[in-house]
Amino acid sequence: MLNWEDLESACMRCTACPLCQTRTNVVFGVGPKDAEVLFIGEGPGEQEDLKGEPFVGPAGRLLDDMLSIIDLSRNNCYIANIVKCRPPQNRDPLQTEQDACIPFLRAQTKLIRPKIIVCLGRIAAMKLIREDFKITRDHGQWTEKGGIWFTAIYHPSALLRDESKRPETFRDLKSIQAKVLDLCTHTV
Repeated sequence: MLNWEDLESACMRCTACPLCQTRTNVVFGVGPKDAEVLFIGEGPGEQEDLKGEPFVGPAGRLLDDMLSIIDLSRNNCYIANIVKCRPPQNRDPLQTEQDACIPFLRAQTKLIRPKIIVCLGRIAAMKLIREDFKITRDHGQWTEKGGIWFTAIYHPSALLRDESKRPETFRDLKSIQAKVLDLCTHTV
């Protein structure tokens, strides 16, 4: 297994899919390397690609607000994406792109050893929880896999487009907060 430095270095040099040709920066992830909670989105957008950090645009500001509601922040959870390079025009990452990049996320997860993984949106949930995951039907439900508890909530971008989903997301966030209080020792 690679250490953090070698893993990040390998990710920065990756040319396994065509997204490497149009990226400005690889968006590896941010947060403490021993975080008990890992948030995973689908892929970087324009602002993330420019800065090299996940969730820094309008959706990132909303995510920060969402985290603060449940006493989390970028200081006590890790934030990453399924793919580390921006898909053109912020389209959904193709299956081949996800497959090329998922080994990096799996290695990050093994190094972090989180107790809870929160998928931000359907793409991450379909990749990490189950292929037939429907975000409108299954958000907020918990699944345990390999000693890690998984759930999914609406992606912050979806909440910016459709504010009617915010009450459901608030309930999902409170469920995450309860799970953090139940399972985590140094996050709270």
